[in-house]
Amino acid sequence: MSQQPVLLVVAHGSRDPRHAATVHALVRRVRAMRPRLRVETGFLDFNVPSVRGVLESLAADGGSGAGVRDVVALPLLLTRAFHAKADIPAVLREAPARLRVRQADVLGPSPLLVRALEHRLYEAGLSPADKPSTGVVLASAGSSDPEAIAVIAEIAREWRRTGWCAVRPAFASASLPRTEDAVRELRELGCAKVAVAPYVLAPGFLPDRIARGAAGADVLADVLGPAPEVARVLLERYDAARLPAVTAVGA
Repeated sequence: MSQQPVLLVVAHGSRDPRHAATVHALVRRVRAMRPRLRVETGFLDFNVPSVRGVLESLAADGGSGAGVRDVVALPLLLTRAFHAKADIPAVLREAPARLRVRQADVLGPSPLLVRALEHRLYEAGLSPADKPSTGVVLASAGSSDPEAIAVIAEIAREWRRTGWCAVRPAFASASLPRTEDAVRELRELGCAKVAVAPYVLAPGFLPDRIARGAAGADVLADVLGPAPEVARVLLERYDAARLPAVTAVGA
């Protein structure tokens, strides 16, 4: 009987222990939502197990000929930038030959992620009634990839249409404006409150920079982390990658 592909969640990794802890919490939520799905986690750097190590282990599991054959590798990324376009495909091309590995799309953009951002803001003290008087800084890690920057700007434009006073993108690295600059702009615009919504998945160096930049804001939301909406997006991307139309990496 054929098995469904293993879901391999590919995380960047970090020296900050909060990063791996958050990734594992998100993976636990995914497993709870789909108990019969085998979900593994691999890191590109800093943490173990490595992506390469997980792939080798999966191939060894199937050494009898009846085990793992198909893997869907899902980048735990919010935009398509360097890691999704170069790093991850390069690692997946080195997978053992007996495995058929398909790379799923990145998580963003998705309406579910915007919903998760709003829930984090409400957890931080806002309510839906605050939307017309509150300006929001959509604070991402940043990228030198123009496609990734354009996606963040478009999310901000679309999110503004849901009733916020204003929404401005900001970046912790590589691009401008910085979080503190966007906070200042929203103050000057006349928004009664200013909130910062980190569009990042886990704590770490750049999210900490976002938090420092939010010092002048009224509200700082938590990172997306293991939000149920994020877990749902993971499963959506996994299901889409299982379709026959998706080309195997290196094919």
